[in-house]
Amino acid sequence: MAQPKRDAGIGTTSTGAVVFMMDSEHFVLIRGLLREARHWGEFTGSLQQQFPCAMISTPDVPGNGWLHQATSPETIAEMTEALRLQINTNQPIRLIALSMGGMIAMDWMTRYPDEVEAAVLINTSARPLSPFYHRLSWTVYPQVIQMIFHSAAQKEADILSLTSNRHPHDNKLLESWQQWQQQNPVSTASARNQFLAAAKFSITDKPQQPILVVTSRADRLVDYCCSLKLAETWQTSYMQHETAGHDLPLDEPEWLAHVIKQWFDLQTGV
Repeated sequence: MAQPKRDAGIGTTSTGAVVFMMDSEHFVLIRGLLREARHWGEFTGSLQQQFPCAMISTPDVPGNGWLHQATSPETIAEMTEALRLQINTNQPIRLIALSMGGMIAMDWMTRYPDEVEAAVLINTSARPLSPFYHRLSWTVYPQVIQMIFHSAAQKEADILSLTSNRHPHDNKLLESWQQWQQQNPVSTASARNQFLAAAKFSITDKPQQPILVVTSRADRLVDYCCSLKLAETWQTSYMQHETAGHDLPLDEPEWLAHVIKQWFDLQTGV
């Protein structure tokens, strides 16, 4: 698994995604619906502390973040292709993916197995393993429908309330999210394409790489049973947090980074 050494440093991709240019492992972090690289927040730093010699890339799905002027692809497979263009795959990568990002990771692992060494899938789901009313918890249907008619600023407040159990009333964090949305607005067409792509995504083939499934028992957006079903069906490693919300990297960045480090140490025999 050892790779040639690189010079340490910090840079960005051509799309503006932050890249920590270190040596050894290469982690690629993939966010979910309507989110961009900056929404990883403190987790990126926590992961870097656990893997001080790793390179960490945070690409954006077209339509989000630095690529907000593009229209999001209509399928998860097309999103995978768009992310592959942003990432150097000369060495196997390690995917850490949340929600819709987990769907992209699953697709990437199955269609390009030589490019992915392992993956951590966080609060994600897929047909036919889980029903639609678990993939988007039926209890939040009224809130999600109301979001359609809200302003962009109010939508960010809605998203924070739905996805975080630790920071639902964090005004400073909300102001940052609203500012990012003003800077890099997600178009209606992109939002529609992302929702439809996630809803339609299905997978039948089990990826052959090592997988860690991580879930939040208190996730109010996606039923944690989706992750549990995924881990049971594919017989993967599984970790569960009892109180965090859907955005586990936001609510418990240090816990998540520590769990990932422990799991990779087991995989590599450290």
